[in-house]
Amino acid sequence: MGRWISAKWAFVNDEPKFTLAQMFGGMKTEQQPVNQRLKPAVIFERKFVVDRIKSATLAITAQGIYQVYLNHHLVSDALFAPDFTAYSNYLQFQEYDVSEFVKDGSNLLQIVVADGWYAGRVSVQGGSAQFGHQLAALADLKLCDDSGKCWTVGTDEKFIARTGKWRYADLQIGEMQDLRLIDRSTETPAPVKIIQADYQRLAPQTGPQVHRQISMTPVKCWQSENGWVIDFGQVLVGRVKIALNLAWGQKVVLEYAEVLKKDGTFFKNIIGRNKDQTDIFVGRGRFETLEPDFTVHGFRYVQITGITDIKIDHVEAEVIFSDLTATGKIQTSDDRINRLLCNVLWSQRGNMLSIPTDCPQRERMGWTGDMQVFAPASTFYYDTQQFIRRWLKSVRIDQQPDGQVLDYSPAPRDLFYSSDFTGSLSSAGWGDAIIMVPWTLYQRYGDETVLAENYQAMLKWHHYAVKSAAGQKNDDRQYLWDTKFHYGDWMLPSIMKASKGNPMATSTATKDVVATAFLAHSSEVLAQVATVLGQDPSPFDEYATRVKRAFTKYYVTRNLNLVSDYQGCYVLALAFSMVPDTMTSPLTKRLVDLIHQNGNRLDTGFLSTPYLLDVLVQSGNVQLAKDVFLQSQSPSWLYEVDHGATTIWETWEGISQDGTVGAFSFNHYAMGCVLDWFVRDVVGLKQTAPGFSSIEIAPKVDLVEAYSLSYKTKYGLIQIRRENGKLLIKVPAAISADVKLPHQAKQTIHNQITVTY
Repeated sequence: MGRWISAKWAFVNDEPKFTLAQMFGGMKTEQQPVNQRLKPAVIFERKFVVDRIKSATLAITAQGIYQVYLNHHLVSDALFAPDFTAYSNYLQFQEYDVSEFVKDGSNLLQIVVADGWYAGRVSVQGGSAQFGHQLAALADLKLCDDSGKCWTVGTDEKFIARTGKWRYADLQIGEMQDLRLIDRSTETPAPVKIIQADYQRLAPQTGPQVHRQISMTPVKCWQSENGWVIDFGQVLVGRVKIALNLAWGQKVVLEYAEVLKKDGTFFKNIIGRNKDQTDIFVGRGRFETLEPDFTVHGFRYVQITGITDIKIDHVEAEVIFSDLTATGKIQTSDDRINRLLCNVLWSQRGNMLSIPTDCPQRERMGWTGDMQVFAPASTFYYDTQQFIRRWLKSVRIDQQPDGQVLDYSPAPRDLFYSSDFTGSLSSAGWGDAIIMVPWTLYQRYGDETVLAENYQAMLKWHHYAVKSAAGQKNDDRQYLWDTKFHYGDWMLPSIMKASKGNPMATSTATKDVVATAFLAHSSEVLAQVATVLGQDPSPFDEYATRVKRAFTKYYVTRNLNLVSDYQGCYVLALAFSMVPDTMTSPLTKRLVDLIHQNGNRLDTGFLSTPYLLDVLVQSGNVQLAKDVFLQSQSPSWLYEVDHGATTIWETWEGISQDGTVGAFSFNHYAMGCVLDWFVRDVVGLKQTAPGFSSIEIAPKVDLVEAYSLSYKTKYGLIQIRRENGKLLIKVPAAISADVKLPHQAKQTIHNQITVTY
């Protein structure tokens, strides 16, 4: 059996401690140049001699991310293995059939390990060594000859360590390759050292690995004062592959960005410590194709310096994300809506690289709130079940002893420095992901094991929430979750504008109402989970009832308004049925009035936006829902489209009305949650039993003249097409579909039907 091996230089130093309070306070940290702070990737290698090998299987993992070569052949096209998990307790290993690469006689096994998520600068604050300092590899190569004899070449003292062309490689900062060092090393090959590292955390690969998925060619190229700028026409996640003839020692620098300035010049919109997104190549006097190996970037534009000329057909963007199975397609007769729906798709691709992230270029963390918001929409374009379940395992591992579900997971070391800023490691609406996301997966895929494997974590989170809300209170105020920090209806537009872009102001204004609403809602969802699992749901239902009574008593004024008089708070109160039926009408009226006062524009934040259009449709305000969705003025989805968006933005007005471009992320999938509403209320497709064993097709919002949708379930393909006043529906025989159209009797079908609509 192999042992953990490392090298004397395979140690990643700590960056200076940098807290969220310091970061948001505008503090800067003094840093040495990147090439002085970062160290080369380490190459572990061993030669071995074999004869008449019939089969060879390699099991491998690393502290860091790795690529493995056998006789100079890359054994897998998977990237960033062993994937991003809660490494201290959950480290995956991969197995590859490498029989085709083994030859009679002498063989060479090489394992290249770079910083990756384990030791790289992957935290929000840009700190290093988030899960450990020591890069290392662990591998077993099982060999069987034609006589049936098997033996193993494992990582041990027989390996040597050296460096190569990778002078440094960091997921966030970028990569430097000195191609002159491909066949030689600046360090003398040295014996490896055996290190003590945990074997109990090892687990086989589950869920999809990361791969190159799409190759894109540039749509435009021009020379600026600072270099060549390439436009790929689409915000994407990946890296650039370029073929160049470089002189010996010639240095080429690639810098990545998602947007240009108002005047069309190159602009690095991602700022922050160690968010460089820059790749460097040093030539060796020949023509070759260049591509980094151990980094990934979020970009549409790349600026290239160090060359005098470029051939556009020698440049490609490699789009990289986890290998998800495509399931859904949708197209409408409206080009702007098509662009919006496509933007959701591209943001999903960019934010599903090993884990579900908030954004793919700045924080790149598995924020629980983002996944909670986007989970329903995430199941349309792709089958995300195993991808999300793997992430949920890390969420469970990171859950604190008191039941808190952390704001993001896998949890880097720097997360625990954030409490100096918020006073907390968790928040309502974020921690509730442990209940709401598995419930969504169960509804969409019909596998109740996702509920069972998360049930104890759900109970722990609920117990924490109940205890935290109660605090030292002895009356019915114990059912109000007003005792701690919460993000609230994060980045609610009007508050953001009034506070000059301070998202913490949205927390202060909305957190108590929002947290209490989620306290009741998660309790009700937990009751549904308990029912499916054969447990008693009554304690959770009864608790939710008490929370709702307290909400009504303390958060609804005599004028039947909410104490937090914002659209988002009304949306959540109505979506979660927080008030008695007698109060629903006045609260709805107030919501409608607020929308009208805002020019028929939304003013909902992070947690309420997913429910806004549903609430309007269900309350009979269908035309207003249409007006809000089709709104062209900010804040709105189509404002982004009209301002050139090719993904979903972090903030509604990332590009202001006068064209000024902000230093924001232009690839955040959360507000792409509207895709789920579009599928359910415009096309009308909704599952009425877990896993789509029975469905309802009941379009409620007549938004476009024509559309086509296909969705692949485990029972087969569902197809819905509206064209020329007709609705054609095809469903697999195993699915029962209730067709409900305005002013028509319900029909139940098991095959296909064409009806007037």
